[in-house]
Amino acid sequence: MTIFEELKARGLLAQLTDEEEIKELINNGKATFYIGFDPTADSLHVGHFMALCLMKRLQMAGNRPIALLGGGTAMVGDPSGRTDMRSMMTVETIQHNCQCFQKQMSKFIDFSDGKALMVNNADWLMGLNYVQLLRDVGAHFSVNRMLTAECYKQRMEKGLSFLEFNYMIMQSYDFLALFQKYGCNMQFGGDDQWSNMLGGTELIRRKLGKDAYAMTITLLLNSEGKKMGKTQKGAVWLDPEKTSPFEFFQYWRNVDDADVIKCLKMLTFLPLEEIEAMEAWEGSQLNKAKEILAFELTKLVHSEEEANKALSATQALFGGGSDLSHMPTTQLAPEDFNEDKVPVVDLLVKTGLAPSKAEAKRLIKQGGILVDDVKITQFDAAVEKSSFEKGHIILKKGKKSFHKVIL
Repeated sequence: MTIFEELKARGLLAQLTDEEEIKELINNGKATFYIGFDPTADSLHVGHFMALCLMKRLQMAGNRPIALLGGGTAMVGDPSGRTDMRSMMTVETIQHNCQCFQKQMSKFIDFSDGKALMVNNADWLMGLNYVQLLRDVGAHFSVNRMLTAECYKQRMEKGLSFLEFNYMIMQSYDFLALFQKYGCNMQFGGDDQWSNMLGGTELIRRKLGKDAYAMTITLLLNSEGKKMGKTQKGAVWLDPEKTSPFEFFQYWRNVDDADVIKCLKMLTFLPLEEIEAMEAWEGSQLNKAKEILAFELTKLVHSEEEANKALSATQALFGGGSDLSHMPTTQLAPEDFNEDKVPVVDLLVKTGLAPSKAEAKRLIKQGGILVDDVKITQFDAAVEKSSFEKGHIILKKGKKSFHKVIL
């Protein structure tokens, strides 16, 4: 199976502009391709995971990835998938976020000896002359056509700022700059980026002639990948300081039954034959497939050692073992107690299982909170200090989230 066939079999490719040319480049290791990452936070999250895995796969097949950090485009903000305007970030914040991205990406991509590049579009966007940009680039864009793009349609309802309107032009210019500077002949992006990506391909061909070699591919279900990164607690980050390896493991251990095989195909490097054999699994076997998924991804992001720790803690929790040392833990101080009691509502907020006391009460009302396997039914329920005689209590939210609390 060629790398192109494998990408299709794993469900990673959706729309392509020049399939035969793309197939030729990828299969023969001749693609220099880029994927953009706007530094809107100080850590990558699981919504970026699919793109990173794709870059790794293509590099393993001899192709050259370019990780494009959006230090320039982040100054404007991508309107794709948004119903409101993004918050403006300072130059210092953007630069800090870029530095965090660089460190994390190096875990996935080999940047040694020019095998991959990491560049920042601030290097060419921030110094552009506005009038020159209008003449050189603006003349190749139709406003009428731009307004038909899905990314703009969603924003038109509440008002599309001129700032955001320029995003497509900036992203298109990125592809032109990468094509001219580094011979980048291919771009990948999410299905929500299709209009922006086509803009870049067309800009190169119109400006440099029909023979200019530039193609686009979108990642199937990338918008779903972005949703993957969100939970009730917020984003699932790749930074262990923001999402612990144990929490990261649990996130994948608890994916929906319907998604586990799809995630194994798209995100792990297990052989397809091994994954396809799991398609017939049912019941408790699906839990084993989820455990495999969680282990493989935790190993990829954090290390095999951390994956083994998370697996041991999970098996202790669900299998009745005793090693809970790697479970997320919160320590209580004497001032957390009042008359040797601490309210369960306060515990939920302190451990991060609920963002507020109001949400904590809602969870209790729904019957989703347990303390040492005892369901909490009253808003004013409290845990006695004597309950910590064995050293800890286990606070559970539903079947998927749990936390160890110690004195």
